[in-house]
Amino acid sequence: MNLFFQPLLPQGVFYLDQDESRHAVKVLRKNVGDQIRLTDGQGMFYDATITVADPFRCTFDINERIPEPRRNFAIHIAISPTKNPDRIEWFVEKSVELGIDEISLLKCDHTERQFVKLERLQKMAISAMKQSLKASLPVIHPLTNFRNIVLTSGSAEKYIAHVDNANQVHLRDIVRAGSTYLVLIGPEGDFTDEEVGFAMAHAFRKVSLGASRLRTETAGLAACHILNLANTT
Repeated sequence: MNLFFQPLLPQGVFYLDQDESRHAVKVLRKNVGDQIRLTDGQGMFYDATITVADPFRCTFDINERIPEPRRNFAIHIAISPTKNPDRIEWFVEKSVELGIDEISLLKCDHTERQFVKLERLQKMAISAMKQSLKASLPVIHPLTNFRNIVLTSGSAEKYIAHVDNANQVHLRDIVRAGSTYLVLIGPEGDFTDEEVGFAMAHAFRKVSLGASRLRTETAGLAACHILNLANTT
């Protein structure tokens, strides 16, 4: 099954943009009368019938609206962008496939990359949402100072993943199912002691993601996977 994206479906925009139209008509050879499935990225699927098979503006009629099953938990990963942009793009793609609700790009004391192409990350998130047949597009927040994230966090469960040989508390052992989570993932040089102390002073719990030392993007994906598994029945 192929999934098409039109964020303006709730506003009554019943046609695909040029890229999606070209893919439907030129690549997939869709024609008038063919059935397609779409999403608005806001938790709703739409079954539709093509009315005009134009590779520049493919139009359709909506047959049925199908809400995506709602989750009783929410995952927010705040992660420092990696020096190599491909790695943070990989994290965005794979975390969307696994299931994530929010991604914040975290500017820490050791963060090396000070500029992130947010539009590119959003495009990768859309592609991953479609590939994994999901109807909810995660929110991706621009680069934000570490302390601002800590001070404005309102999550029910807040964690900071930190490389610390004395830290034996694994995220999987303390996470509670059915909650809202925020996990802070540091840069390649890790968080400073001051950042860890600041987070813990604001109700964050220091957690381990296992015995191995993980790359930033791997740590982010591991946290995302653990939280999804904790909520799998």
